[in-house]
Amino acid sequence: MRYLKPILVSTITLLFVWLLNRSWGSIPAFGPLLSPFVGFWQNAESVSGTDEEIKLEGTKAPVTVVYDDMAVPHVFAQNDYDVYFAQGYVTARDRLWQMEFQTHAASGRLAEVVGERALPLDRFNREIGMVYGAEQALKAMMSNPVSKQIVEAYTAGVNAWISTLKPADYPIEYKLLGYSPEPWSTLKCALLLKAMTSTLASGADDLQMSNVRKLFGSAVTSDLFPDYPDHEDPIIPPGTKWDFKPLPVPKTPDSSGVNNSLALNWPAHDPAIGSNNWAVGSQKSATGYPILANDPHLTLSLPSIWYQIQLISPTMNACGVSLPGSPAVIIGFNKDIAWGVTNVGADVLDFYKIRFRDASKQEYLHGGTWKPIRQRLEVIKVKGQADVIDTVYYTHHGPIVNQSGQKGFRANIPSGYAARWIAHEPTNEIQCYYLLNRAKNYTDYVQSLAYYGAPAQNFIFADVHKDIAISPNGKFPLKWKEQGKYLLDGTNPAHDWQGWIPPAQNPRVLNPPRGFVSSANQSSTDPSYPYYINWQFAPAERGIRINQRLTAMQRVTTDSMRRLQNDVYNLRASMALPTLLPLLDMSALSGDYAKALATLKSWNYQNDTSSVGATIFTEWNRQLSDAIWKDEFDRGDTLLTRFPSFDRTLRMIQKEPKAHWFDNVHTAARETLSDVLTSSFRSTCDTLQKKHGAIGSSWSWATHKATAIRHLVPGLDAFSVLNVQTGGGSGIVNATTERTGPSWRMVVELGPTPKAYGIYPGGQSGNPGSPLYQNMIETWRRGQLTELVYLQSAQDKNARIKRKLTLK
Repeated sequence: MRYLKPILVSTITLLFVWLLNRSWGSIPAFGPLLSPFVGFWQNAESVSGTDEEIKLEGTKAPVTVVYDDMAVPHVFAQNDYDVYFAQGYVTARDRLWQMEFQTHAASGRLAEVVGERALPLDRFNREIGMVYGAEQALKAMMSNPVSKQIVEAYTAGVNAWISTLKPADYPIEYKLLGYSPEPWSTLKCALLLKAMTSTLASGADDLQMSNVRKLFGSAVTSDLFPDYPDHEDPIIPPGTKWDFKPLPVPKTPDSSGVNNSLALNWPAHDPAIGSNNWAVGSQKSATGYPILANDPHLTLSLPSIWYQIQLISPTMNACGVSLPGSPAVIIGFNKDIAWGVTNVGADVLDFYKIRFRDASKQEYLHGGTWKPIRQRLEVIKVKGQADVIDTVYYTHHGPIVNQSGQKGFRANIPSGYAARWIAHEPTNEIQCYYLLNRAKNYTDYVQSLAYYGAPAQNFIFADVHKDIAISPNGKFPLKWKEQGKYLLDGTNPAHDWQGWIPPAQNPRVLNPPRGFVSSANQSSTDPSYPYYINWQFAPAERGIRINQRLTAMQRVTTDSMRRLQNDVYNLRASMALPTLLPLLDMSALSGDYAKALATLKSWNYQNDTSSVGATIFTEWNRQLSDAIWKDEFDRGDTLLTRFPSFDRTLRMIQKEPKAHWFDNVHTAARETLSDVLTSSFRSTCDTLQKKHGAIGSSWSWATHKATAIRHLVPGLDAFSVLNVQTGGGSGIVNATTERTGPSWRMVVELGPTPKAYGIYPGGQSGNPGSPLYQNMIETWRRGQLTELVYLQSAQDKNARIKRKLTLK
């Protein structure tokens, strides 16, 4: 018996060790994670102030990297190859796991890492053609000797860092998820850009709008979903003359859409993503030179979407932010120019109904002839399970999504239709940014934009020559008006894209008389522009508010621009409440309802952190839309439609108060506009009271909105920052919502020596164990900016320089 106890303890210990060191399906082994030699203990990190010298294979000459107090690398190279090699190397040092995770997601390989739960996303990205699109883009990059050198140098730099890693050095996410880094490839650089195209250029309402038209007919659909809003202040100022002779626009076919069957409903694409940018000319600036501002609104995440960097070679000195995984500076400035971007929202994703010859799906009908289908076999590896084989069928339009009829991943993607998508085009954005990083004037800016394809962006520009400009820019298909507003007929060649708008004829304005240029994702132009870009854009309130403020501003400073970036005025509320409040039935609003109404009446329309009025209005706006439209438009889980816009709804309230849409068709009584407004207001108060308790400070806007900056892996709250107390909201200039917001705020003063300021909600390091992982969040939350260090040489004296890295 005396031997039994130690034998039993030893056996249990060995069993425990064995259990900890094996994976269980998608669950990684915990032994390596807990190991003091290679586990998470090794990821604790302090801020180093020690200079380093590293010998690497791959550079053509020594490279000096100077780090400032925000851990921003300033890369000094003696040639262009080395500057991008070093960019890849230093970015991977800080963000390798993020880079690889994002490209795994884009290429449909997440199930390899996290298991079966990622299979729907992987299948979707394979079927929508993400890798195919990246392959086409890579061909374009590699056919150009300049962009070829850039992506090869960047890739070599990333791999130079990966080659130094031992398991103990792996970022903690690799240890948590139980996998290892793999070599970087040039294809991954292209995939990263396609991931951004997926985020910004995969919105499409073709399916929803086709279902609406089938339910209510063309006349009602056109009335409720007009092609230009009542309230608008477009990006290119109205009245701008077009200095080109337009191409003939394709004629609208007799049947401009498909009489499709009603389709299934599933989770929707996030519509909250947007951006702001603007530039004021020298006549409005306190400095006598233009000042440019940009704050792209994207999902707030950790590690952050952006990575600050300065790149210096004999041909450039560019500073700003890059996308981890892609070379060049994406938003920033050099000594001569500054630039920034917002999303256009062009209609560049269309869906075509395909008619197969037979069940074998080897041929499809187009233009009266049977054309061959091309098949692409997709092997999806699933952690802890057998591989999943998916055959994707390609037509000349593009891949057929959800061709087997399975439930799709995104609400706006119909099953069994071929996707014609700009992401499949062989564009070369790297060449655009190569030229833009080196541009010296407006002519250089225009030449660089000719290489840009997708996602279409509003490129704003300012330079030391006192020019300002903006251009909704990208590769835009040549279409008839409303082509792609509804699902299209894949058998009819007239429904194909008919070519491209020439880059020189993209909308553009230089030095407008009003003294500023701006964009906030609203309509690109007024209706005089001869080409169709889209029938709808982001709601106009942000753009209108920005233009109101800029029009009134004189002697603009960096701080003026910063304050405008943080503007929380709710223009929608100021437009709507004077109409809505007098129509309420006051006799039905006593007690707490009356208290909420009084709060709303006294509200100053500011969506600041403590505002209760902002909470009430935002929830009421949502519930009022449901109360008016849901009874007719919501057909349950079997049909996907969409509601008319706020702009159209407000016009109906103001101009058509007796419209039949205010009546709830599911009740015996006939509801009036006043009934709908009053009942939805009461429901709003009941909802907020149930969620937050009695009306008071617990109804404050920041608490209700509960902005969170979450880690890229869902559920890792320990690596996230939750309940960030900040104002703003959807449709506000400071467009911070629960999950989206200004991912990078930048202001650049042009002049003999540029001065720039910026901040993003995170930190340079992707390591949750580093003090540089989230050190910028509080500054960002307060709406402040940090001056960016802009160096001319590696020998520049600057008190904020903390250490030096030499690559030999």
